[in-house]
Amino acid sequence: MWKTPRSFSLTGRLCCFPKDPLEDVESWSESVDKVLSSKAGQIAFREFLKSEYSEENILFWLACEEYKKIKTVPEMISSANRIYSEFVQTEAPRQINIDSPTRENITKNISQPTLTSFDTAQKLVYSLMARDCYPRFLKSDIYQGLLRKADSR
Repeated sequence: MWKTPRSFSLTGRLCCFPKDPLEDVESWSESVDKVLSSKAGQIAFREFLKSEYSEENILFWLACEEYKKIKTVPEMISSANRIYSEFVQTEAPRQINIDSPTRENITKNISQPTLTSFDTAQKLVYSLMARDCYPRFLKSDIYQGLLRKADSR
């Protein structure tokens, strides 16, 4: 459900983008927000997180971003339960690293979800990515390779 588009590869096959996806690679070094606001940035960061065995962080963050756009209650309930079972509940397949009170609060309220149900957990995961993962991403072979590729154009 939260899959990378097949139209992008970090090795150079770039299609289906309205503009060159590597055009803003240099701006990604400004902040994690720059990375997350770019489709190509999300894909590159996800590849990096996958190499660090922490891909669940960006997948959860992206799922929460989509969740906030939901317009109907039935869709919200369905999506909330999907996010909960995939990322939040104890022993979830892609369990995120959040504190017990946050996990317990989501668990307590999952039967009546709101558009803000995952906000606290999303902020925690965002902080973790910004503080720990993002600085390593900037030094990674993935990012440095994309920078070189962008510079050579």
